[in-house]
Amino acid sequence: MDPSSFPALLIALGLGYILGSIPFGLLLTRLAGLGDVRQIGSGNIGATNVLRTGRKGLAAATLILDAAKAAAAVIIARYYLGELPAIIAGLGALLGHIFPVWLGFKGGKGVATFFGVLLAFAWKVGAVFAALWIAVAALSRISSLAAIVATIAAPIAAWAFGLGEFAIVLLLMAAIVLFKHRGNIRRLLAGEEPRIGAKT
Repeated sequence: MDPSSFPALLIALGLGYILGSIPFGLLLTRLAGLGDVRQIGSGNIGATNVLRTGRKGLAAATLILDAAKAAAAVIIARYYLGELPAIIAGLGALLGHIFPVWLGFKGGKGVATFFGVLLAFAWKVGAVFAALWIAVAALSRISSLAAIVATIAAPIAAWAFGLGEFAIVLLLMAAIVLFKHRGNIRRLLAGEEPRIGAKT
């Protein structure tokens, strides 16, 4: 199969979506006897909301697994289908995480999954994302601001590293992540976004 063919891209998108739609945050909290994580905090299934259960270990596991599922999609598609399908698989993983069919298309905000795509396809871009996230979070103590800044920087970094196709798809992925953070952006502009560790 030609890696650039439509069937290959469609297979990659489907593979990414299926892997990305695995709701690790929901599964882990239920297995831990904490009920439905969607009933607390922001109501989403990502690591930040899992952290609101008070279980840092579960939040860390959620973050790692949400990144790993996206990385797996990229690695598998790259091995069997090629470079462009690998990028499309990453897009599929992000869409699956944010809009999982099993949960009525209501998932997480996609930051960890986005990071997993970066690490698997171009680790240097992932390193830029991680460095910016850590720096902004350390200075501002606001997780969402760190995520927003790092997400905006990712396609710019990809372009700077000469990864044109990846940068173009990352622009779309970044736009989706930013759309999911629109409430956070409104609170940031109003000075009402909670800081890391604050009661919510």
